[in-house]
Amino acid sequence: MIELQFPDGARREYPEGASGYDVAASISPSLAKRSALVKLNGELRDLKRPLESGTFELVMRDAPEALETIRHDTAHVLAEAVQELFPGTQVTIGPSIEDGFYYDFARDEPFSIEDFAKIEAKMREIVDRDAPIVREVWDRDLAIAHFKAIGEDYKAEIISDLPEGEEITLYRQGDWLDLCRGPHFPSTKFVGKAFKLTKLAGAYWRGDHRNAQLQRMYGTAWATQEELDAYLKRIEEAEKRDHRKLGRQLDLFHMQEEAQGSVFWHPKGATIYRTLEAYIRRRLDPAGYVEVRSPQLMDRGLWERSGHWAKYKANMFVCEVADVGEQLAVKPMNCPGHVQIFNVGQKSYRDLPLRMAEFGSCHRYEPSGALHGLMRVRAFVQDDAHIFCTPEQLPQEAADAGNMIFETYKDFGFTDVEVKLATRPEERIGSDEIWDQAEAELARSCEMMGVPFELKPGEGAFYGPKLEFTLYDAIGRAWQCGTVQVDFNLPERFEAEYVAEDGSKKRPAMLHRAVLGSLERFIGILIEHYAGAFPLWLAPVQGVVATITSDADAYAGECKAAFKKAGLRFETDLRNEKVGYKVREHSLQKVPVIAVVGRQEAENRTVALRRLGSQEQTVVPLDEAVRMLTEEALAPDQRG
Repeated sequence: MIELQFPDGARREYPEGASGYDVAASISPSLAKRSALVKLNGELRDLKRPLESGTFELVMRDAPEALETIRHDTAHVLAEAVQELFPGTQVTIGPSIEDGFYYDFARDEPFSIEDFAKIEAKMREIVDRDAPIVREVWDRDLAIAHFKAIGEDYKAEIISDLPEGEEITLYRQGDWLDLCRGPHFPSTKFVGKAFKLTKLAGAYWRGDHRNAQLQRMYGTAWATQEELDAYLKRIEEAEKRDHRKLGRQLDLFHMQEEAQGSVFWHPKGATIYRTLEAYIRRRLDPAGYVEVRSPQLMDRGLWERSGHWAKYKANMFVCEVADVGEQLAVKPMNCPGHVQIFNVGQKSYRDLPLRMAEFGSCHRYEPSGALHGLMRVRAFVQDDAHIFCTPEQLPQEAADAGNMIFETYKDFGFTDVEVKLATRPEERIGSDEIWDQAEAELARSCEMMGVPFELKPGEGAFYGPKLEFTLYDAIGRAWQCGTVQVDFNLPERFEAEYVAEDGSKKRPAMLHRAVLGSLERFIGILIEHYAGAFPLWLAPVQGVVATITSDADAYAGECKAAFKKAGLRFETDLRNEKVGYKVREHSLQKVPVIAVVGRQEAENRTVALRRLGSQEQTVVPLDEAVRMLTEEALAPDQRG
């Protein structure tokens, strides 16, 4: 007999070999028909798989934890549909991913977007078949032979590479068979029809560019049609906000093959960049930070000592100095350099906390296929800081850094922010005692900030746990940006020390802190959050003085000079075009303010102000417009 404990605490015994379906049927036949999965000891399992003793819960199709299985099953339905429609196509892997799924296919002829309609129709047909999905355990050699016999060489290779002793499980979906760990629903009807194929892409087999290129078909799947429709609407909105498209349209930046993963900032983009830097610098001074600069190139030995060489070498750009046999690395992060600065000269407890900040230019190798506009680059600048403090000061310093992050995000228009505590990974440096202390101190700092946090077990850095600050943009997408990380290990490795109050030498605690993170990525997030229509203080061009007739050209120049003298970023548009055309064109460029001037405005020394997105205009004296817009253009941290 096996014993199952139900969510309400009740315990019941069932015969050996009983499945979740048997348990559900013993309660109610209708419950058995509705059940989609079981959760045994916290693990999702097939409904008809034999159970062992443990905690037990039935999972319905509409439960949040069933969504991943909906997507995984939809990937299998896609693969079956493709092979029915396009005989000779080989299937490789088809996992669920965030918001959907994909499947990689090997086929000589390319698929096209035009194929999606008939593939989706075939998928709906397979769902309607209500074909049973059955788990089977196979002998390794028989499974390899089976897939080779039907021309599925990729599947045979996957099985051959699995560790010896690993159970080989196949799922039979009607007459179709695929290698998979599962779990899956009882039949194809549970998949539902709230799915849509979204795009095609190339993908190398097993992610290696030396292998054959496959065709990757992406899709999305949801529990209900309403959820699918809402998602498609979000995607449509996201496409309108795509920072790469807006970057070209607004002439902010560009990227090119000769410098993959690096950004060419145009004047308008560089203005936004400088505005962010200036904002962070204004935050640094009153918070007691000192700004430093550390080298771009440092010897391999330093990176070995820090531990980065062992963990990050594959992501580091390395160069050789041939005549002396020296091996240098372009810095992927700033922390080892800041410890070197700390170590120069003797430090006392009176010098702590020492808050050291840098707009550090870093380089990390990312595969070309992973690069994505400003969001994933190889060259970036971090608004980085490292705080050296006593262990007693650590919780308050972490809380202060966290509060700075919250205040900054609020100033940029992000009010929905979550905190996650990422704890020790399996591969790490330092003792468990040090990790216990570090994790406890970060949890305490959250209490001091008065914010809840979600645990992310095993996702800390190799040298210490971290708080991750995740913000949500205007259309509800999550972006993890700021971090506060505790590190007792780098000070130990580099023998950093300070003279304590009793005269003894002690190791400082070290906090790694970033507010915006990568400036490149944060600008990308801002572009998409605001859909390119930046608030006045951030806009690269804050206003344009547009003339109605050439009679007002001289006055337009005076207006521009007055605005610029007040520190506003204004331009003039003196072209021989109708003013309506000028307004439309500058509106497409997301200019927040257009000051229209003609003969009458010149005589009265007024301007007619139009705001982006509004058809109305307000006529005000020039001096009043300068005063009003100057106040409005102050950054949030500069306002009274």
